[in-house]
Amino acid sequence: MSAKSSRMQKRWSNSLQSNYGLPTLSIVSGKGCVLTDVDGNKYLDFLGGIATSVLGQAHPAVISAVTKQIKTLAHVSNFYSHPGVLELSEKLQVLVGDKSARVFFCNSGAEANEAALKLSRKTGRVKVVATQGAFHGRTMGALSLTGQPTKQEAFKPLLENVIHVPYGDIQAMKEFINDEVAMVIVEPIMGEAGVVVPPDGYLKAIRKLCTSHGVLLAIDAVQTGMGRTGEWFGFESEGITPDVITLAKGLGGGLPIGAMIAVGRAGKLFAPGDHGSTFGGNPIACASALAVIEVLKKEKLLAKARVHEKSIKKLISHIDGVAEVRGRGLLIGIVLNSPIAVALKDEMQERGVLVNAATENVIRIAPPLIVSDKQIKKFAKIFSESIEEVSRG
Repeated sequence: MSAKSSRMQKRWSNSLQSNYGLPTLSIVSGKGCVLTDVDGNKYLDFLGGIATSVLGQAHPAVISAVTKQIKTLAHVSNFYSHPGVLELSEKLQVLVGDKSARVFFCNSGAEANEAALKLSRKTGRVKVVATQGAFHGRTMGALSLTGQPTKQEAFKPLLENVIHVPYGDIQAMKEFINDEVAMVIVEPIMGEAGVVVPPDGYLKAIRKLCTSHGVLLAIDAVQTGMGRTGEWFGFESEGITPDVITLAKGLGGGLPIGAMIAVGRAGKLFAPGDHGSTFGGNPIACASALAVIEVLKKEKLLAKARVHEKSIKKLISHIDGVAEVRGRGLLIGIVLNSPIAVALKDEMQERGVLVNAATENVIRIAPPLIVSDKQIKKFAKIFSESIEEVSRG
């Protein structure tokens, strides 16, 4: 480790809490899909700020929008309206495809899911059905929805009346969805659990069950949303309309913004004073989100994500040590034959590519949607070299 990196780590230890552990890299700049650390080393970013930097770093459209906005209006709080929040909410209505959709803006995915949880209480019911392995955030309500005991254990007791059933198992849903349930919350693809894709028809079947019992169906599209899977939200291929959609990550293209979108009767549940966020719908974050949506549309990046998915699966699936390549669009999980994901992630970082070990045997990638064919081929080459090196011992 260089002297610069060592100093950065020391400063981190001396000023920040230890909830993240000690970072192995200090990033100082980025351009497109390439990040540069404090020592000038460059890295191909195939994690995208955990599925957040959909347009990569320093995209001209985001720079222009944010610069113009901060010169005009930086913050007004939710006491007042401003043009950006109106335009963005209207754009999201169009993307949902339902004029009854109503938007609540916040700052993160956890906050969006907290808002969804509070909204569900307005139905007069309290029970929620979520899934095992799901990740919905780390605030106390969102953590209660999260189906990962290792993240929950230190913070019990959590909220009561949350039932976790096996993901992808519609029979389990049938057993627990009834007239006492307020909301079912589910990810179109479980990202943090290792990019787990449910069977075809799973979301459609849950939609039918929720409708028959008057239960809100909430789709957590925080990780799958904003074109990541080749769809705006990640559930469209199932032909459903959820009652609630939660967004964050890619929505702001790197700036903090989240949204909880409620459709139909759900959009009328909140009354004045029921919920709020000082920074929700911030003009600068809204400006960035509007720029992101425009670029995704103009450059047809949703369609390109589906093309890139096929390329990555073709390049990676035949490599020794790979059991399966799953996921959709540019949310991909590479399932390994052995529990070497952490070592493989570290080896790839040494070779200049950033990925994530989602589990001990799954590498998760979520590169910016602007990634090029050349960069995908470079990733595949370094992945192949790295897994060969790690497998050797």
